[in-house]
Amino acid sequence: MAIIASLHIYPVKSCRGVDLDSARVTATGLEWDRRWMIVDARDRFVTQRTHPALATITTVLAGGALRLSADGHPVLDVDPGAEGAARRVQVWKDSCSGIDAGDAPASWVSRVVGDRLRLVRIDPLVPRLADPRYVGPDPQPINFTDGYPVLLLSRESVAELNRRLPAPVPMARFRPSVVIEGVTAHAEDEFANFRSGTVVLRGVKHCIRCVITTTDQLDGSRDPGQEPLHTLKTYRHDRVLHGIAFGQNCIVAAGIGGMLKVGAPLSIEAHHV
Repeated sequence: MAIIASLHIYPVKSCRGVDLDSARVTATGLEWDRRWMIVDARDRFVTQRTHPALATITTVLAGGALRLSADGHPVLDVDPGAEGAARRVQVWKDSCSGIDAGDAPASWVSRVVGDRLRLVRIDPLVPRLADPRYVGPDPQPINFTDGYPVLLLSRESVAELNRRLPAPVPMARFRPSVVIEGVTAHAEDEFANFRSGTVVLRGVKHCIRCVITTTDQLDGSRDPGQEPLHTLKTYRHDRVLHGIAFGQNCIVAAGIGGMLKVGAPLSIEAHHV
């Protein structure tokens, strides 16, 4: 029996995460996860892939507001319910709807990152859906994640990677939602049901890794040796997905409204179609 080792949300896509002791599960994953996103002048999503300075922005949910902070800049509070203009925004090949957060947040993120940017939140009236090729025919709503509601990774998988690396990397480099422990390395590769209490997360697609894993999640610097991607490529290349697989993308198969808690038991059960 595994346990939940840690829980994390990233209220603004590609900015710093928030560590939680417990998290409410919604249809789109952990509550508040990737509710907001930063877009460029073409309304295309912006991440650490092209703007590593996003790693320097701290996110906090405080007093019903999203609070953003960065060294050398004033703290910014963003009203999570503010009604701005709807914008067609792009996440990879998805064209979806975002609600503009206003000029003040746009100016703030532009100053911090050094580009002309705006902040948008997911439009609850226009659902964005995960790829049916992997999640199945039933519509699976998502926020501004790359493609799936939850990313699950084990401490053992990271320990095995660190055993191979010239210098260890922290879990934060992989930006998981749910971290488990008490399993063999890469046990999360199974396309299985990950059950904790009433909540069932179903593995649907291995997570293909990018340059964000080489980015220091405190200062935004890149690893000069392209680690851990360089080492991962030697033993985690997925020929089917044509990339480096590390972690499991999951959908919420059951338990919407339920809670996940750090330290709670988690079982990995075969999924029968």
